[in-house]
Amino acid sequence: MLKTPIIHPTIMEVLGRSGHFAQVVIADGNLPVGAMSGPNSTTVHLNFKPGLLDALTVLEGILEVCPVQGAIVMEKPAEANAEIHDAYKKLLGDVTWDEMERWAFYDKIRDQNTTLIIQTGEQRRFANLILTVGVVKMAEESGF
Repeated sequence: MLKTPIIHPTIMEVLGRSGHFAQVVIADGNLPVGAMSGPNSTTVHLNFKPGLLDALTVLEGILEVCPVQGAIVMEKPAEANAEIHDAYKKLLGDVTWDEMERWAFYDKIRDQNTTLIIQTGEQRRFANLILTVGVVKMAEESGF
């Protein structure tokens, strides 16, 4: 039995082989993940029903087992609400943050560096998130 916060075997296997600069995508329930797969990506479907599992729950779990150094979200239209972006920023803390135009964002998901796409049951719009895997720093490396 595993004692980590994440016990999904495929997620753990892919994270284990995802090195520095690999990309992990947390997708909302609306992203057509079948059309987003890249040459090195594995897709895991956690969207059992709308709202289960939500993107924030998945992000919290990923952060407990994987170092993250950057995050990218899709630019939203000026009139749209994307409060989930604020929730992401709060959970992620001090990481590089970027927003991308819709089609460039989709191309980024298809990039060869994407190793894992996790489709959630998240129903909020503009909830797709691309994480860049960081490195595990040793205690004496805290200065960089």
